[in-house]
Amino acid sequence: MSMPLELVRQLTEEQIAFVKRSGLQAEVLEPGHVRLRMPLQGNQNHIGTLYAGAIFTLAEMPGGALFLTSFDARRFYPVVKEMNLRFRRPAKGDITVDARIDQAEITRIQNEAEASGKADYWLELQLLDAEGEVVAESRGLYQVRAH
Repeated sequence: MSMPLELVRQLTEEQIAFVKRSGLQAEVLEPGHVRLRMPLQGNQNHIGTLYAGAIFTLAEMPGGALFLTSFDARRFYPVVKEMNLRFRRPAKGDITVDARIDQAEITRIQNEAEASGKADYWLELQLLDAEGEVVAESRGLYQVRAH
C-alpha cells in the first residue's frame, strides 16, 4: 500500500461528503482486498428498508477503496466508467460488500496505465445482508489513469 492505512480509511469514509453522511464503514483495507459496510440506520427509504442510493453507493465505493490500497495515488487516479446494479431482495439491516483484486491484475493494470496512460478493470460484486443473503449484485467498469 502506498499510503498509511488510517489515511486510506479516512479517504474512503470521509472524503466524499455524501459517503460520510451515509455512515459507510471500511472494515477491511488491505492491498487487493476491501470490505465495506453500509448501515441501515440513517439510510432507510419510505418502507423502512435500505435506500437504493445507499446500496448503489456501497456497490460503487470498492473501486476507489481498492485503488487506494493497491496503487500509487501520486502517479494514478481512478474513475468509474460504468456501473450496473441488480436488486435481489430488500435490505432490512446493514449490508456489506467484499471486493478483491489479485496481484497479477494489479500488475497488469499498473503496467497498462504506465504504458498508455489508462487501464480498465471490472469488479463484479455481491452485496450481502447479515445472514449472508445477496441483496444486490453489481458490475462496475473502473479505469486507472496516470496523472
